[in-house]
Amino acid sequence: MSRTRKNWNSDKLLGLSAISISFITLVIFIYQTNIMSRQNYISIMPYLDISTTRNTADHIFEVNLKNHGMGPAIIESVALIYQEKRYNLADYGNNLFAFLASKAPKLDSIISISASTLDKGMAIPANSVYNVFGVRESRKDYQLMTEALDQLLANGLDYEIIYKSIQDERWRLHNNSDGPEKLD
Repeated sequence: MSRTRKNWNSDKLLGLSAISISFITLVIFIYQTNIMSRQNYISIMPYLDISTTRNTADHIFEVNLKNHGMGPAIIESVALIYQEKRYNLADYGNNLFAFLASKAPKLDSIISISASTLDKGMAIPANSVYNVFGVRESRKDYQLMTEALDQLLANGLDYEIIYKSIQDERWRLHNNSDGPEKLD
């Protein structure tokens, strides 16, 4: 029986070292790429939230969309659910106040109202607040708005906002959620 003898000369050791270093470099490169990908995802992720302001002393009532995220939130659709029926806000000119006034006609008598639309494709920039509608400086209008909205909420008013990031990741925000829910 003959034994084969391995000769470990400096050329073989140098070659093995180069292959080992290349493999370790590849592993580090993959790890760093993964970290950069996650960082990029987080840096452009929008995080929408709806907030209301009720200031009885100054007679201010506002509904605002806040983007607490790091990237813009692009509105895809807004739906409202009232008394178990679903309504598309586009049918009301994308104006939330117009929808509310259609369900509570006494809101038509409000004089000091500012209202904005929630159009499809509209982008809400990162770390910004978008005023959907508001009543200011009128005790009568404030009282009428809050009473009507409380009545609508008691009758089952709910909302659903679908929006996306600039990487086309879709999110849903609705009345019963603890925050945005990622859609598949």
